Amino acid sequence: MRIVRATLHDVELPLVHSFETSSHRKSSLRHLLVEVTGEDGTTGWGEIASPAGPYYASETTTIAWHSASEYLIPAVLGAEWEHPDEVSDLFGKIRGHWFAKAGVEMAAWTLYAASTAQALGKALGGTRQSVIAGVSLGIEPSIDELLTQVEKHVSSGYPRVKLKIAPGWDVEPVKAVREAYPELDVHVDANGAYPGDAEAFEILRALDPYGLTMIEQPFAPRNFLDSARLQQQLQTPVCLDESVETLDDLATALELKAGGVLNIKVSRMGGLTAARKAHDLAQEAGWPVWCGGMHEFGIGRLANVAISSLPGFTLPSDVSASQKYYAEDIIEPAVTADAGVVVVPSSPGLGAEVRTGLIAQHATQTQEFTA
Repeated sequence: MRIVRATLHDVELPLVHSFETSSHRKSSLRHLLVEVTGEDGTTGWGEIASPAGPYYASETTTIAWHSASEYLIPAVLGAEWEHPDEVSDLFGKIRGHWFAKAGVEMAAWTLYAASTAQALGKALGGTRQSVIAGVSLGIEPSIDELLTQVEKHVSSGYPRVKLKIAPGWDVEPVKAVREAYPELDVHVDANGAYPGDAEAFEILRALDPYGLTMIEQPFAPRNFLDSARLQQQLQTPVCLDESVETLDDLATALELKAGGVLNIKVSRMGGLTAARKAHDLAQEAGWPVWCGGMHEFGIGRLANVAISSLPGFTLPSDVSASQKYYAEDIIEPAVTADAGVVVVPSSPGLGAEVRTGLIAQHATQTQEFTA
């Protein structure tokens, strides 16, 4: 296969409800969309879901635009490849830039799936026709407002709720949610907000009695040692997110027993190929995995649904309906969830039509490339 044309779109969409993590609050999302065309005229789409600010990772949207436009897209234009697993090899000399790599490689995967008349999930080796979705809830101004958000999504049928936590917003909100919903699947995500000191360990141990599914990324990225120490002191599994960008990171975490669950984000790991390999390694080690999200637009969201159809994704994934985040999504039909269940598309390629008119309406810049 060969990509003969590409277009990079910089698109911003408003959120239906502002979202706060341990670092900041946001009311809109700006992502980059990669549109590629093969020599047979088939189109593929990918999404670079890097954050606008350097809080979750150092690779911001502006940086991703530079790396994609100057290095990654030129690397794939005109290059011959038979399978999208080979596309990441075209980036071999470029270090890091996982989000940008993921979006360009995703476009190659959806192009390949469309050209070979396969659904993306099937092309990846997925075995499920539907996946279980959870929702991720940010830090709210008050516990009452948090409970309102939890009730809204539990009433919609979502079986799992993830709560963002940070120093000063941890034990009390967890206690309130657990008291209100004794049987709900709840887990917490700190996004690395806690230092590895005695006070932080005390707070995190205080969460253990609440029957959480996991405590996600309590410490800074790659602080495997404190994660391993904490896991030894808890019954609750520690989940790693930001700490695992590469397969070598995962191997280190497994060797140190620095957790018990892996959040696989396609964007963070540099693409669908790496995400699939991480799934395989974790499954061999007995770590359950789930697919985390970056509040993707519909393109990245459907890629997450596709990877979540692999057999090792045994925990609810962050693949909730488009309407959780956006009044209008850039795909038709939008992703929907029925009682927390999302159907894995069975039609060739991405599994939905891309709304190019809506993309043009919300694009702040575009750039075209030809082989």
